[in-house]
Amino acid sequence: MIAFGIDLGGTKIEAAALHPDGSFAARVRRQTPADYPSALEAIAGVLEEAEQQAGTRAARLGVGGPGSVNPHTGRVRNANSTWLNGRAFPDDLARRLGRPVRYANDADCLAVSEARDGAAAGRDPVFAVILGTGVGAGIVVDGRLVSGANGIAGEWGHSPLPAPTSEETPGPDCWCGRRGCLETWLSGPALARHDGRGLTAKAIAARASGADRHAQDSLSGHAERLARGLASVVNLLDPGAIVLGGGLGGTPGLAEGLAERIQPHVFSDDWRCEILRPRFGDSSGVRGAAWLWDR
Repeated sequence: MIAFGIDLGGTKIEAAALHPDGSFAARVRRQTPADYPSALEAIAGVLEEAEQQAGTRAARLGVGGPGSVNPHTGRVRNANSTWLNGRAFPDDLARRLGRPVRYANDADCLAVSEARDGAAAGRDPVFAVILGTGVGAGIVVDGRLVSGANGIAGEWGHSPLPAPTSEETPGPDCWCGRRGCLETWLSGPALARHDGRGLTAKAIAARASGADRHAQDSLSGHAERLARGLASVVNLLDPGAIVLGGGLGGTPGLAEGLAERIQPHVFSDDWRCEILRPRFGDSSGVRGAAWLWDR
């Protein structure tokens, strides 16, 4: 059976159809509208195009996007596309399309994709991180996505930075209303703030690859805080692989040196875990969405 998925991003909506072997039967991208009714119609449109390319109708649909669905109310919360918050999005979309829908956070979809047939295939458990404009994570154990009793499993970005120094206390204000969340330290904007020269995270990474010592120090500080944040996950979950996704996750040298930075914070004398980059890049989101029904 061909599996269909939708990746609802802040700037683009992507639809894909996957053969059982993971190869694409269809792939369509369109710009994301900025309001709720238009988004429902846009998803219906890209799905129809994907069905035409694949030559078959989607019996059911997996959707990845921002925020999470409260399992007690069925409504989206914590989405940076704020027009989704408070909406019964999976139910509304299922009614519009006339077929069942499963919704998961985009970081969850990254984890599902990379654990199934991506960089972390054959490892267990898998912890997948998105380091970009925000910070999120997804957890796959024994091949299954872990959502949690309240649908908040993987909201690692809104945990506090472990073992903060005096300079890191109490930490920057976070949009969630707390201070010192990992997102305020590990996101792209956080790296730019720490560097202090008005450069983007991408520009800082590029300068660090050259002879810019200031940029190198900024990235080193970022990597050290990332290591502390991930060590708390290691001591709790003991993943067999950690996947670093998002634009910042692909920074040259970050994955390669991270295990060495994590090791001193791990409660084990012999710790082994692969730090990986996503095999499918920015296609992991839509691929993971398509696999949400494959449990």
